[in-house]
Amino acid sequence: MRSTLSWTLALVAGLAGLLSGPALAQTPATAPSTTASNSASATQATDARQLWQLLDYVAVDYGGAVENGQVASEGEYAEMLDFSANALQQAQALPAHADKAKVVSLVTQLRAAVQAKATADAVAQLAHQAAQLLVAAYPMPVAPAKAPDITKGSQLFQQICASCHGATGGGDGPAAQGLDPQPIAFSDAQRANARSLMALYQVTSQGVEGTSMVSFGALPEDDRWALAYFVGGLSYNDELRATGKALWQSDAGLRARFGDLAALSTTTAQSLTPAMPIEQARAVLAYLRANPEVISEGKASGVALSRQRLAQSLAALQAGDRNQAMKLALSAYLDGFEPLEPTIAARNKALMTQVESAMVQYRATVASGTLQEAEAAAQQLQAMFGQVEAELNAGASDATATFVGALTILLREGLEALLIVIGMVALLRKAGRQDALRYVHAGWSSALVAGGMTWAIATYLVEISGASREVTEGLGSVVAALVLLSVGLWMHSKSSAGRWQSYLSEKLSASMGQGSMWGLFALAFVSVYREVFETVLFFSALASDGHHGALLGGGLAAVAILGVIAWVLLRTSARMPVGRFFSATSILVAVLAVVLVGKGVSSLQEAGWVSATPLAAPRIELLGMFPTMETLLAQALVLALVVFGFAYNRAAARRAVSAPQ
Repeated sequence: MRSTLSWTLALVAGLAGLLSGPALAQTPATAPSTTASNSASATQATDARQLWQLLDYVAVDYGGAVENGQVASEGEYAEMLDFSANALQQAQALPAHADKAKVVSLVTQLRAAVQAKATADAVAQLAHQAAQLLVAAYPMPVAPAKAPDITKGSQLFQQICASCHGATGGGDGPAAQGLDPQPIAFSDAQRANARSLMALYQVTSQGVEGTSMVSFGALPEDDRWALAYFVGGLSYNDELRATGKALWQSDAGLRARFGDLAALSTTTAQSLTPAMPIEQARAVLAYLRANPEVISEGKASGVALSRQRLAQSLAALQAGDRNQAMKLALSAYLDGFEPLEPTIAARNKALMTQVESAMVQYRATVASGTLQEAEAAAQQLQAMFGQVEAELNAGASDATATFVGALTILLREGLEALLIVIGMVALLRKAGRQDALRYVHAGWSSALVAGGMTWAIATYLVEISGASREVTEGLGSVVAALVLLSVGLWMHSKSSAGRWQSYLSEKLSASMGQGSMWGLFALAFVSVYREVFETVLFFSALASDGHHGALLGGGLAAVAILGVIAWVLLRTSARMPVGRFFSATSILVAVLAVVLVGKGVSSLQEAGWVSATPLAAPRIELLGMFPTMETLLAQALVLALVVFGFAYNRAAARRAVSAPQ
């Protein structure tokens, strides 16, 4: 144990430094920009935007055409039939893509729902699902490059829009007389709840066929976004904006949700309602649409950043810069997707696992320089990002999901640490070293305090980067695995040698000096802190969904179960003969070493410290098994050392028994 003390203390001393993260996580990466080189690409983007506009128009305006299964306005219903038919035609005419059939299927369902006079909510849900998948499959600009100038937007509205839509957006301007259909009333709260800023930008840019709304595509792009942002705020008042400001400043989870202008430009009040009441949703959007500068200008985050960095990585690979492509691929994961992992894992663990595996696969294709495979992997990832966005936009999970999530997360993360700490406590009790127990208890309790400090730092002071998290977990797991390997082999050697009580009372007690006791402290600290570190991040994600009572209940239930497990293990070990205790514990510790080294190497792969070569192998996180050659080789190496060490110990024991006394 003493030989591993320097490794463990080095890790503990380095934890604070890891919180700063690599330069890549702090400085936006750069990559060669690309420009559309042919008219086919431009046509594809235009067709996708036109289809998106039709879908959004149906989602927003269908409620004014049909009420309670009956046509409320013949003119508007005829328009909905026409728009849904056009949307289906355009969906069928989209360029070939793996997700084209899904888009066509959703638009077909939308068309059928309109014809059947379905509810407005059902039609809007289908339209939004189709629009989200469309953006994922056929990427298009969804946000301004910088925070729009709302004052400029107000001026433009009075100059070119007020004559029809009215000075305050009520649809009652002097030129509105005789127009059919009548100009939209932007002050109508019900319609505004379903309308995104991107939709307003698209209408401004392209106009609406069959209406008096003409295209203003000749305006500079910044002006069109400024106009869209101003119009998007016409249904709100100062009181709502003040309420929204208070919510924005007090809710860290809300600020994380709107990490970039893309999130703000594509979010509607209706899409926020699963997570908050409609009036709160309106208040938040009222404040942000009037003050887009509060969101870091030009700073992408979350899924938007992953999309951006992935596209830049592919462009760099196409340009022959494999090194830059790899850096950008790592950034797509560490700076974009990785901070979202706790939230996604709490809601859809399978999706999180799929994205992780797909990102490993993409980095492997970049490393090999296989452009065609990289393009296919990138396309698959972009589609998955669309699913992630849909999962995030679905809002908060229910209370039962929060309870179960808190319970399973704490049980999963706590069990490994519990087994290590209980093994140390049982060993010291067998040795009669009550004085050394306080070092173990100080180690795990200090880890809990450090976990609380980590939560406070991550919530109120600085954001822990994805790379920092993965490196901390990775190094912690690898060091703990090495320590456990040495401890397991040592314990197994004693289980084969006999004369237990004499050894424990004399040699172990005499050899355990102050340095070894601090080694016990360090092992207990590292083993518990790496689990607390991840648990804190997962619980923070669950807390952002509300249901704090369910979160607390799930956590307390997990603590109670872990307490029962600890009691049973301590009682069992106390009654177990010393030889059997050493033998059983050495096997358990060796298994934990194999599990932890697999998890550690996987985390270091995600941080870019270790290469990743995908294999067609099962992913069993409980056993630390991940489908890459490096993780499985690391586990195989540790397992081989365990087998060799156990065989050597048995051979040594046989020689000791047969030797003349």
